[in-house]
Amino acid sequence: MLLDRRLVAGLAGLLTAARVNAACSSNLVIDDFTTWLSGLNNLDSQNGDDGSMTAIAASPGQAVFIPKDDGSYFYESFACQHAVTEGYNAVQFTVQGPAAGSFALELQTTTTCDSEAGGYNSSWNILTDLTGQRQTITVPLDGWEDSPNYDGIIGLVWSTFSQTGIQWSVGNVTLVCGGGTGTASQGATVPRATIPVTTTRVTTLPPATTSQPATCSNLLIDDWESQSRLTFLGYNAMGQASSDDGTMSSVVVSNHRVMLSPANADSYFYSQFSCLNTNNRYGGISLRIRAARGSTFDVTLSYATTCGGGADQEVTMSSSDLKWTFDGTEKLYSLPFSAFTGVDTTKLTMIYFSNFNAAAVFGPMAFYCGSTASEYTIPAGSATSPPVTRSTTAAPAPAKALVIDNFANAETNALGEWHGADEEGMTTTFGNNVMTIRTNDSDLAWNTQLTSTCIDLRSYAGGYLHIAYSGSNKFSVALQQHNAQCNPDIKPYPETWDSLEAARYATASDIYMPINHFNVNLTRAVGFALKGFYSTEATKISKMEIVASLPSGWKLPTKLASGNLVFSCTRPNSFAFAIDDGDPQLAARVMDIVKQANINVTFFTVGLPLLDTTNGLAAIYKEMASRGHQIALHSYTHPKMEGLPDTASIDWEYNNDLGAVKQVFGNSGVVHTNYFRPPFGTEGARMRQRLAATLGDPNPYIVQWSVDVEDWIWAESDTPEKQLDAFKRDVAAGGNLVVMHYLYNSTVELLPQFIEVAKATGKTLMRVDQCMQDPKAPPL
Repeated sequence: MLLDRRLVAGLAGLLTAARVNAACSSNLVIDDFTTWLSGLNNLDSQNGDDGSMTAIAASPGQAVFIPKDDGSYFYESFACQHAVTEGYNAVQFTVQGPAAGSFALELQTTTTCDSEAGGYNSSWNILTDLTGQRQTITVPLDGWEDSPNYDGIIGLVWSTFSQTGIQWSVGNVTLVCGGGTGTASQGATVPRATIPVTTTRVTTLPPATTSQPATCSNLLIDDWESQSRLTFLGYNAMGQASSDDGTMSSVVVSNHRVMLSPANADSYFYSQFSCLNTNNRYGGISLRIRAARGSTFDVTLSYATTCGGGADQEVTMSSSDLKWTFDGTEKLYSLPFSAFTGVDTTKLTMIYFSNFNAAAVFGPMAFYCGSTASEYTIPAGSATSPPVTRSTTAAPAPAKALVIDNFANAETNALGEWHGADEEGMTTTFGNNVMTIRTNDSDLAWNTQLTSTCIDLRSYAGGYLHIAYSGSNKFSVALQQHNAQCNPDIKPYPETWDSLEAARYATASDIYMPINHFNVNLTRAVGFALKGFYSTEATKISKMEIVASLPSGWKLPTKLASGNLVFSCTRPNSFAFAIDDGDPQLAARVMDIVKQANINVTFFTVGLPLLDTTNGLAAIYKEMASRGHQIALHSYTHPKMEGLPDTASIDWEYNNDLGAVKQVFGNSGVVHTNYFRPPFGTEGARMRQRLAATLGDPNPYIVQWSVDVEDWIWAESDTPEKQLDAFKRDVAAGGNLVVMHYLYNSTVELLPQFIEVAKATGKTLMRVDQCMQDPKAPPL
């Protein structure tokens, strides 16, 4: 620990004073968070965040919170302490924040504990270089600027967090009795402390009670930021459960709104708060609502009689009881707690909407401060990372054009080769040499082949793919590369492809893409694919061709880096199990199986559940990493990344995912952030470009698979053994990179047999980074 030398210089004198005046016999526990639900700390005084955090909760030993912005803080108040006279010489607490992060610790003091006058003075320490792990920090009561009165301490405040929007924790706050050395307990790492120039803040609050700022910020329940956070993972913005339990006809999130379409009178929707004390802070809940004239529904507030035990109690009011009327326009509505007679606002647990007679659209929902309803405002988006460009190699123009498709035939293209969609769910219609494509699934693609085997496109490397179109250009164009054998019966097929974002190369009627912008092996080209559609608007295409030159005045964008899309291992005779998130209760069995098999594997983990302290996933993945397994990224909330509406939404996923894993693992390098498996395997140009931009790495790995156990089809069927059949089929075809989940017991119990089949090939089983011959991977 590197303390400012002013702290060190005064430490000897402090220890001497402690020996003379010590009246304490043990540390004074200010807060061990066992009384959190009462709204008080161990000294029977208030603690909290005054709604300044995005979310806050506590369990014995610590409070966990997510700072909203630079104004977020957490405080502990207590009756005036004669710290030095009583023999206390330091403040001690645990903290966990991002690796290399920092925060400010404010010491609030009064002139004398005997005075009845209000007001207090503030001094600060800035603590830096956090480890990223939970650590114990001890700060001496000496050397602070402005010479605070250590015999008049009335409060502590943690603020100025270096990173917002991610999880922090503070725990086990104590005053240290005698013998404090200003260092952490044995084995702990402590950040550096510096003392900035401080100011004095005077208020009229009595020193024996909490020292809270006069301001209060609305506490967000849900901003409807993410469809997958809500409907796939079942979380709200507070990290608590939120769902319709499948009772709605649909729940659609868009533009910070959620549309609830009831299937029948039994449809409902809820959002939980854990067990929240809103007394003296929040007067109710506000949200914008748009519903048709005559719409009605019920609103229920639930509260606990005892937090953590017993059945919840509830009070229900109809929208008519609340005097809400709707006319088809969006307006701000409020649920004042005073209207819900009998609700215990010290233990609120849930808001529950039911008995809908029509669809309704909700805007951001939040607890509002005080008795006057106010609206939660969505903060401005953060700056995005600049794109990473990639150089291309110039090539001579082709001698002639190549017409690929003129859409005269629904079955074949102009080359006489197959064209069509690779799965159901995409609608295509043909007429008058125009094909119309419409889909609502970004995972689907339409293909047009250049050959049934391989074609060498190097003579066209200096040309341009031209697509004549109208309608939406919100899709990607991929050039596919065949496997080395040019054999469609060998896995993987195609071996890889590169995707370009159509909109970057388009006008309203034409798309021109340089062939050398597709980062593939042109000697083994297969064909082109239109994929990654992120709009339901139709696209009409009348021609696809490779031409020798651009129209006069046409401006080309630079080639953006799009990483390495991989489906198989590159190391000879290697085989890798790449396992996606699953049921935490099955994780221990998975670890036992791979331990018995004496192999290392790769786990792709979703970020948001790592921050859920109730599921144990963070500890599970730390244990996996300690055993030598690779931990890699799988998004923050598990959406179809390319299907997200804009790059800001894609960036939100990546940035929050990186923040989550850094919060849990620090900067230890345990998580390989340059390895990413797209949820559902959904890939496209935008998600690839933004991954490279967010990481500042032109060559991250986008990891797909060539062996699919098809657990999503068979695991819960009457024939779960077909997972083994699928595994054997793909291995026999040459596949060597696995996708599976530990979601189902049947899949996990088949894992030993999967491993036996893989070993029987004679290949060496290893992690994905090892099988990719990554120079940063650990040696075999």
